[in-house]
Amino acid sequence: MFHAAVAEALVRADDVPLATHKFGGSSLADAACFRRVGAILRAQPAPRQVAVVSAMRGTTDALISLAEAAVRGSPDWRADWRRLRDRHLDTARDLVPDDAADALQWLESGFDQLASRLAALAVLGTPNREALESIQGLGETWSAHILSRFLARQGTDCGFLDAREVLVVGHGELGAVVDWSESARRLAEWRSRNTQHWTVVTGFVARTRAGHPTVLGRNGSDYSAAIFAALFEARELTIWGDTDGVLSADPRLVPDATPLPHLSYDEACELAYFGAKVIHPQTLTPVIARGLPVRIRNTFNPDHPGTAIGATPSSSTNGRPAATAGEHRVPPMPVKGISAVQDLAILTLEGAGMIGVPGTAERTFGALHRAGVSVVMISQGSSEHSICCVVRETDAAAAEIALTRAFEAEIARGDIHRVSVAGDIGVLAVVGDGMTGTPGVAARTFGALARTGVNIRAIAQGASERNISVAVARADTARALRAVHAAFWLSPQTLSIGLIGPGKVGAALLAQIEAARPRLLRDHQLDLRVRAVATSSRLWLGEARDAARWRESSDAACDLDAFTRHVQAEHLPHAVVIDCSASDTVAGRYADWLAAGIHVVTPNKHAGAGPSGRWRAIRAATANGSRFRYEATVGAGLPVISTLRDLLDTGDELLAAEGIFSGTLAWLFNRYDGSSPFSRLVREAHALGYTEPDPRDDLSGIDVARKLVILAREAGAGLELDDVAVESLVPESLRRLDAEAFMQRLDELDGAIAARFAAARAEGKVLRYVARLGEDGEASVGLVALPSGHAFAHLRLTDNVVQFTTRRYRDNPLVVQGPGAGPEVTAAGVFADLLRVAAALGARL
Repeated sequence: MFHAAVAEALVRADDVPLATHKFGGSSLADAACFRRVGAILRAQPAPRQVAVVSAMRGTTDALISLAEAAVRGSPDWRADWRRLRDRHLDTARDLVPDDAADALQWLESGFDQLASRLAALAVLGTPNREALESIQGLGETWSAHILSRFLARQGTDCGFLDAREVLVVGHGELGAVVDWSESARRLAEWRSRNTQHWTVVTGFVARTRAGHPTVLGRNGSDYSAAIFAALFEARELTIWGDTDGVLSADPRLVPDATPLPHLSYDEACELAYFGAKVIHPQTLTPVIARGLPVRIRNTFNPDHPGTAIGATPSSSTNGRPAATAGEHRVPPMPVKGISAVQDLAILTLEGAGMIGVPGTAERTFGALHRAGVSVVMISQGSSEHSICCVVRETDAAAAEIALTRAFEAEIARGDIHRVSVAGDIGVLAVVGDGMTGTPGVAARTFGALARTGVNIRAIAQGASERNISVAVARADTARALRAVHAAFWLSPQTLSIGLIGPGKVGAALLAQIEAARPRLLRDHQLDLRVRAVATSSRLWLGEARDAARWRESSDAACDLDAFTRHVQAEHLPHAVVIDCSASDTVAGRYADWLAAGIHVVTPNKHAGAGPSGRWRAIRAATANGSRFRYEATVGAGLPVISTLRDLLDTGDELLAAEGIFSGTLAWLFNRYDGSSPFSRLVREAHALGYTEPDPRDDLSGIDVARKLVILAREAGAGLELDDVAVESLVPESLRRLDAEAFMQRLDELDGAIAARFAAARAEGKVLRYVARLGEDGEASVGLVALPSGHAFAHLRLTDNVVQFTTRRYRDNPLVVQGPGAGPEVTAAGVFADLLRVAAALGARL
């Protein structure tokens, strides 16, 4: 640990502010990157700079591969060695052409020494740790030398420090342990001989107390930077990488992850341990001890402020801009970020003999320690019946053997039932200082996972409440991460949408979604992504940005299995199918979709009015939390089903219902006055989009009957479509024709309708097509003559009207009335259902 006493022993060059920077391999990939690093350093305000550098991108892996190939005796290492050497020599020639000979000679000498070591390894045929570590650290030496030569050529007073001259470490169970006193003494001596204002330091490498070269482990350059920031008594440490700071999640799994402006040390440690790649957990140890500010910035976007890490926690909207007047405001959130670790396994020790027995946990973790197994997460219930821990999947077999041996006697007696391993596990960590003392964080986390259909295998939370960790199936990790990330408004709540039936209603819905999408994303953090469109014969699969042009590229044959797979993408947390077709076959898939966690929104009446067994299966499939919304099946955009549902849920009882359920038939009979043939009005309604694609679906009364069945079933009645007495307006002679032939012979309707109209008018009545569900359970739909003073006689052209007679509304029935026909109205009803699904999934609407 870096103690204050050690700090006092350090020798300051002077009181001029000094800043330490670390540049990773991606920041030093080629000559252009070296120039960018030079420009960044020259732009810094601190007059004294220390730059700790990694090897050029890919160099450390290449060196390890060279050593392994040499040990195997493979001749390929010589060709790979030449490629690596040429890459570094070419970079040096590009950056320091005036001083190329000297720089190249130094590099060539280093590569010659590497070749000699590799040749020795090839002869020995066995790896030597000291030799391997010496080889691994060469890349940092080369990159630091090249950068220091380049900066000096730019006119900078710059020195080169091989960390092995200064940094002394030992190796313990927790990794490299710095000998701060000895390292500080050696640095003071080095600085007395090297007074340059800028220093380039090799990362990753050090020397043991015995004087042997060693390394700090993978990602050790970050740790080196923190150590030298402390040793140099820097005012700040900036770690330069290829992201705009620490992100709220892994952008490979959550593309909407955002940079976090501020993190506390504790938050950064938690996120780093659970997979946030931009900073290594060990990096923070020296800076925490000294209270040194750390900033994570992007070499390739140096104008971005990045993430500031310090001792003080801060509340924020996680980097999202503050809302302006009139905009939806995202409140400060308790969660800062969510990270994930994959390729894990759950190890479980269980048995009734463990209950109340002291020392079981000690023996468990002692056995794992002796086996060299690191534990990622621990979970135990208060019953003490079992202990489970999460380990690396590569350690799972060794861990199982270790526990089986440790509890061999208890297993033989039956006190311990089993030691088991479950592989293919991922762990999610929800992290934030604001979680402490904030009720509901766990509930929101678990609710988000439940809504996306992810099962939790194990849970852990420390007393600090700063981290909630959950183990899930590895296959669910990406979906779970996105769902929880969106649940805390760290990214938009995203719905992957597939549309079936892009006819008049479907096309209107697509247009409405496209028009509303920017506003919903901006004001409500809701991202509606139409990613699939299917007709009866064609299929388009793509991304939301191309949805408006789906017709131009939908050349594949319709395949609803492929449609389903694309909509239910692993990287998106929620999938919704919108069925705007009138297909009974498509309705037959609803139960399977819902059971698979796909939400269904539809104006298709075949599901609600089809066989009751299918209807029960659909309702049962929603038990897992999937949403089935079908408001538009009865009243288009009118709240008919929701009104009935509210009545029933508050304890009322439906006694009877009647109404005009077809906006099409309402329009026809509101317009029909005998002056024009009825067939002409039907053709006009068809052209306006008021009718179904085949007008017989309206004129036959079946569409109205289906709506009546849906309402009856909503009220608890076991009504089947065959139970409804239906009066069809389509003559028997026209019922079996195809749609085109029917439209050609539409005039055959005129005589019967004209006669019914004349008879009603003679009695001072009007014709209306009415659906009725009586108190006796009788259901009928048909053309009836109503008195001219009846409420149904004075509707607007396309109005639907539903009249509920209930126990509360017996004397004065409750009436729902409004437009009930037209693609725009119906599409709006479907859209409203979609938004209700989004709200149920956590969108702030």
